[in-house]
Amino acid sequence: MKKENVYKFLYIVAIFLIIGFIIRLGVDYFKYYEIYTLPFYYYIIERFLEFIVPSIIIFILARLIKKKYVK
Repeated sequence: MKKENVYKFLYIVAIFLIIGFIIRLGVDYFKYYEIYTLPFYYYIIERFLEFIVPSIIIFILARLIKKKYVK
């Protein structure tokens, strides 16, 4: 992979993390009605830290790489 295309790959990874967040939160939503252990917002916070925070970091990294190689 060329160095110029690395940022495109990172954008795709960030998008997949966001899609994974939505899917996993949907699964947690259906499980929530069976278990009733914690309030649902705990699941949202946990999945946010698990998927969205790394997605934001990867997105920022991709922007920095794009600025470096694409002028």
